[in-house]
Amino acid sequence: MNQKKRLSAIMGTPVQADAPPQASAETSTGYTPVAGATPPSPALEKRPAAARSMAAMWAASRPAPAEADGAIVELDPDLCLPSAIADRVPDVTDEAFDAFVAQIREQGQHTPILVRRHPRQAGRYEIAYGRRRTRAAKALGKPVRAVLRDLSDTELVVAQGSENLAREDLSYIERAHFARNMEQAGIARDVILKAMGVHRPDLANYLAVAEAIPAPVLAAIGPAPKVGRPRWLTLAERIKAARPEQVETALASPSLAGKSSDERFTAILTALAAPPPRKAKPRAETVKDAKGVKFARIERSSDGMRVTLDETAEPGFADYLAERLPEILAAYRQGKG
Repeated sequence: MNQKKRLSAIMGTPVQADAPPQASAETSTGYTPVAGATPPSPALEKRPAAARSMAAMWAASRPAPAEADGAIVELDPDLCLPSAIADRVPDVTDEAFDAFVAQIREQGQHTPILVRRHPRQAGRYEIAYGRRRTRAAKALGKPVRAVLRDLSDTELVVAQGSENLAREDLSYIERAHFARNMEQAGIARDVILKAMGVHRPDLANYLAVAEAIPAPVLAAIGPAPKVGRPRWLTLAERIKAARPEQVETALASPSLAGKSSDERFTAILTALAAPPPRKAKPRAETVKDAKGVKFARIERSSDGMRVTLDETAEPGFADYLAERLPEILAAYRQGKG
């Protein structure tokens, strides 16, 4: 059973076999096939040339029949618009996309995308899933194969979530991003839970992370496929503690250029790390004799005191003091006693 027949069985709609080439019709009648128009009948081919021409013009001007729900159609990718609720975070370094395009060029599009008629733009379609396949078809200048369904807003979101969230390459922040976008669009929590396939505590965690990461930071980093929730929370804490200009400097750093999404995350996380606490400089004071000559320097810190004696001011005094330190300590203890 080929791809179209399998999908026909799933969707419950007959799929017509691929039409045979129209070269002979074009050559003998001058008729150019038009999408959705009825091809010329044998009777048309026997008519005079003027009659055939008028019939061909009439056929070309007829509106295309409405596609049945569940039909597999070929669409102009420029007419297929992304869902209003984004589930992907763009990545300017998506090197895998070029390989994906090459695969479709060589092997064709195996799996159709899912679309509905756009509720606000006549003649256009809204993608439930398959945005990447649509983008690849556009890059190749080919139509995109699609299953056309009459979907409500809720059905669109659930289909979008069920397909995209099952993909292994959807990162943690993309899942969080999708959940937050649904909430901001006014989607009911029960529908979000169904679309995400998670429980309420998990959804709360997704929403908390998405809320804590500003849009400019997410745009600079991208999907970061290898970064999980703990590190995103660490980044959120550092963003909260940093000054706005520190965040702006980190996002504008030239060092981000050419790095992968995961590497950009690490670079920004490192740039926003709190600097190590600076040790307070020890307080210094000088000791003078009766004549005002400086003979010692005392430096106090949190863990002790350093005494530096100037040998030029009083030669031999350092040795004298070192020998009598035990006596001085004993006298000190006795005085406390």
